[in-house]
Amino acid sequence: MEYTTLGRTGLKVSVAGLGCGGSSRLGLGAGHDAAHAVNIVRRALDLGVNLIDTAQYYETEAIVGKAIEGRARDSVVIATKHKTTLRDGTNIVIGEIVAGLDRSLRALGTDHVDVFSLHTVLPGQYDRVMNEIVPVLLRQQELGKFRYLGITEFAARDPKHDMLARALNDDCWDVMMVAFHMLNQNARRAVFPATQQKNVGTLLMFAVRAIFSVPGRLQQDIAELAAEHKVPKWLADKKQPLDFLLHEHGAQDIIEAAYRFARHEPGANVVLFGTGNPDHVESNIRAILQPPLPVGDTQKLAELFGALEGVGLDEPVQKR
Repeated sequence: MEYTTLGRTGLKVSVAGLGCGGSSRLGLGAGHDAAHAVNIVRRALDLGVNLIDTAQYYETEAIVGKAIEGRARDSVVIATKHKTTLRDGTNIVIGEIVAGLDRSLRALGTDHVDVFSLHTVLPGQYDRVMNEIVPVLLRQQELGKFRYLGITEFAARDPKHDMLARALNDDCWDVMMVAFHMLNQNARRAVFPATQQKNVGTLLMFAVRAIFSVPGRLQQDIAELAAEHKVPKWLADKKQPLDFLLHEHGAQDIIEAAYRFARHEPGANVVLFGTGNPDHVESNIRAILQPPLPVGDTQKLAELFGALEGVGLDEPVQKR
C-alpha cells in the first residue's frame, strides 16, 4: 500500500480508501448478509487500506464497527457523514444531525470519528449549512466527537461543482469529497487548484461507477454524447470507445485505467473504491497502485472528454 497526507489534517491515509456506500454497500445492496460485508472491510484493512468512508445513510456503520473490533483505533481513519436535507428538500434540524453523529459513534463502537462530513450538500443549501449547522458542529468538534470537518457534493445535481467552489471560500472545511473520472474531468479546473492552494484534503468518488463497470453502459453513453455532438462520432462507432488506453505500456482493462487516471490527478489524495465482492478488493487496490497512465493517453482523454460535464454521475438510490 502507498500512503499520503490528507491535506491539512495531517492524517496519514492509504491512497486507496474503502467506500461503504454506492449501489453495493459492501454487498448488502445485493442481498448479502452482514458477515459478508464485514469480511470485505477486514480484507481491505489486511491489505493496508486504513481509510474507511461510511455514512449513517448507507446503513454500513455497524458493519465497519464490527470489522475494526480488536484493532488499534489509531490504525484506522474513519470518515462518516450525515445529510442536511431529506429527498423532498425538507431540512433536517440541527438537533437531529447532532443526534445522528452520536448514533454514528455508537454504531461504529468508537468515541470519535476522524472526519465527519455533511453529505450531498447542494448549492442552494450552503448558506443554511454555514449559518445554522457549522457553528453547532464546531462545538461538537470541541467536545472531541470528531477530529476534522468535511463536506461532500451531490454530483448528479451539481455537475459544475458549484457548492464546493463556494465552500472553498470558507476556512472551516478540512476535507472535501469530489466526483472525478475519465469522462468527468471538470474538477481539474473548478476544485483541485483551490484545494491544493488551501491544503484541503480530497476524497475522490465516482472513479469507477456504472459507466465503466456495467457492460454496455459506456457504449450507450458515448453514443448519446456523439448524437449531441459532444464527442466525435467515430467513438460511437467503436465496440470499445476507450480501446486506445489498452496497450502494452497502458492499462490492461478499462477499470484499471479509470483507477489510475483518478489516482494520479494532481490534487487527488484518496481514491475511494467500493465493492460487494471480496474477490474484487485486491484487484481494485492493485489498479489504484499502478503507475500513471502514459502521458499520451491522458492527453487524449483530456482532448476528447475534458469539456464534458455531468457524465456518468448516476444519482444514488434514496431511502428517505
